[in-house]
Parts: sequence; C-alpha cells; structure tokens
Amino acid sequence: MLRYLIFSKNSYFVLLTCLVFLILSGCGSTTITPVDNSSTIPQTTDPALSKDDNNSSNSTSSDKDSSETETTKDETTKDEEKKEETTTQAAKPSTATPTGKLTVHYIDVGQGASQLIQTPGGKTMLIDGGNNDDEQRMVSYLKKQGVSRVDVLIGTHPDADHVGGLDAVVDAFDIGKIYMPKVSSNTKTFESLLTSIQNKGLKVTTAKAGVTIDLDDQLDVKMVAPVKSYDDKNEMSAVVKLAFSKNSFLFTGDAESGSESDMINSGVNLKSDVLLVGHHGSNSSTSQAFLNAVNPTYAVIQVGDNSYGHPVDNILKRLHNKNVKIYRNDLQGTIVFTSNGTTIKPSVSEWKYTAAAKDKETNSQKSDTTSTKKEPAATTSNKDTAVTKTETNTNVYYKNCTEVREAGKAPLYEGDPGYSTKLDRDKDGIACER
Repeated sequence: MLRYLIFSKNSYFVLLTCLVFLILSGCGSTTITPVDNSSTIPQTTDPALSKDDNNSSNSTSSDKDSSETETTKDETTKDEEKKEETTTQAAKPSTATPTGKLTVHYIDVGQGASQLIQTPGGKTMLIDGGNNDDEQRMVSYLKKQGVSRVDVLIGTHPDADHVGGLDAVVDAFDIGKIYMPKVSSNTKTFESLLTSIQNKGLKVTTAKAGVTIDLDDQLDVKMVAPVKSYDDKNEMSAVVKLAFSKNSFLFTGDAESGSESDMINSGVNLKSDVLLVGHHGSNSSTSQAFLNAVNPTYAVIQVGDNSYGHPVDNILKRLHNKNVKIYRNDLQGTIVFTSNGTTIKPSVSEWKYTAAAKDKETNSQKSDTTSTKKEPAATTSNKDTAVTKTETNTNVYYKNCTEVREAGKAPLYEGDPGYSTKLDRDKDGIACER
C-alpha cells in the first residue's frame, strides 16, 4: 500500500511536470492555441504597404512584359530597318542605271579655254573662262544655257587666257565653291579675279591631286593634278576627271609633260572617253605615254588664231594615229557633248586630219562649211568698190579681228566684205565689235 502510494505520488509528480512542460512548449498538444508571433515580433511590412508592393510587383511584372514587348518591337524595327537598308542599297548600287543627262560645253573663246559642265541633277561647274575680252561672252553664254548659279568654279592656273573672263562670272552669278591651285601671279587679270572673289566674301580651296569635288550624286569628280609643286605655272594646272556611270571626261588645263608623267606615276586611273588636249595642242603636252594612259575616243582642242602654231602637226598626227576623233574650236566653234551615262554624242562631226592641211586653208573652211546661209551682196561704196561677199565666195579675208581693226573696218556686219562667222564668235551678225 505504501509502495503504491509512493509510486502514485511519483507518477503524479511526473505527470504534473510533463503537463507543465507541454503547456510551456506547446509540443504535442492539439488543444493549445499557437503562439501569435505578430504580438511579439515587429512586422517589417505594413498591410497597406504590402498592397502597394503587390501593385509594384504587378507593375514591375507588367513593365517587364512591356519592356520585353518593346524590346521585341525594337528588334523587329531594327530588323525591318536592316531590311529597308538592304533594299535601299540594292536599289542604289554603284552600277545603278543613270538618269538624266550630262552636258559638257567646250566654249569657243578663241585662243583660250573654258568648259561648262551641266549635271544630270541640275548643278553647274565651270572650268576656266577664256580671255579678258571674253568676259561678256562668258556671262551671255552661261545665261543662254539657263545658268543662274555656278556651284563649282575652277581656275586651272593664273594664265589670262584661262581666267580672264572669270571675274565677270563671279560678279554676275551666285557662286558656290572655288578651286584654284596654289600658285599666284602678279598680273592685273589674276588680281581682278581675286578682287571679285574677295568682294563677294568667297574663299578659294586649293586645287591639287586627290581632291574630291561634291557636285552631283551621280557623278564622280576628282582632281588628279597637280601631283606636286612645280615652278612652271602650266605644270601647276588643275586637272579634273569627271565620270558619269560608264562615260568619263578629262579636263587638263595647260598641264605639260612633267605633270602628265607624275599623273601616270601616281597610279590614278586616267582612262577617259573625252580628252581636252593640253595647252591648246602645244608640243609641250599630250605626250605619247599620257595619250596611251587616257586612251580617249574623242579629243577637243580649245584653240583660236595664234602665233604659236597651235595645234602643232605633231600632236594632230599623234591623235590621228591613235584613231582619236578630233574636234577644234577654231574650226568648229563651240562644241557640246551630251552623255546619258552610257553613250556620248558630240554636237558636230569630227574634224578630219590630213597631213597636208594648212592652218589658213582650214580656218577659211570654217566659214565655208559651218553655215549654208548666204550673206546678201555688199552695197557699193567708196571704200569697198564693187566687192561682193558670201560665205562661199569672197575677195576679202581677215585672219583675225586684229587685222580687221588695223584695216579700220571694225566692226564688221553680216554682209560686209571680210565678214565671216569665224570672226563673229557670238553669232549675232556683228564681228569684231570689241
């Protein structure tokens, strides 16, 4: 009994201890409410903030989705742009079919040089401008061609027979960019040009090999000379190559054999369909090596009455032997070439070279062959007794306007003894008026 009581007492104590432990620990009891940590542990989030966080989370998720969508759109746009770029490149390859026409005028300025280039895009480039007494002729000719702005003006070198008329052009027209080689001259002609440029606030860019001229998207216009500096002004001439798709032109100024040799040695591609014969057909230019490098189909000689013998027979023969078609201002007046980028058409037929031809004979042929219109018979007067004149039959012949003035006959009107279309360069019916 006592043992039972002791055991019962001990058991009771054990059970009581276990019950206290269970109450304190909450272990194993299914009837004790779990401890509310919220009443004893501070919360790091407020319910209201939690809602914003949810919204933020949703917003972030939405932004992410939107960003992914925008990224996808951007990538799609970029892909489309790449496709468009590829399409554009495919639509404008370097060998794209040219549009419009290129017109190159070799203006008859007598013993001088001037070339007017009108591009397919409506731009204008003028290279040189003849002599001092060609000023009005230059302005009138450009206006007649519809020119109101000269986008690029090039004075190949300071000689008067190349830049003499450019001051009037600068004064009369809106001018874009001006190029001239780094060579000066103390002549009044050159100083007059510089004054006109200065008065308009224009600047001169140095003309030299390697310069690219931005004239027209369809044209490739580059300077190929002067390659280096020379003591001779002629050798310093700016030489320009112009390419329009498959057709090309080379404008040489008065560049001579030294510059020609340097151009060849520079490795530049000189091959051109139309060559402006250097230095008016002088023996100093158009060397055989240079002619071989250019290998032209057409050659234009800008020349007038002169005491230098230009063009010399040696150069004419060299061109003839290479089967180059020759054109001359002194015999054919202004010569115009048009190109569609594939074919070139000259405005007149080629001049036929014959070894026995003499300058005087060929000069008189110009007035005999360039017009079919007969001039009326001259009236009898005390100073011109019973002299009749037509372009095909005349007893009076003047080699140039100097002879006309020395004879006291200037100006000559159409129908007057000695009048010829050769002397009447602007074809207004009045010769040697200045």
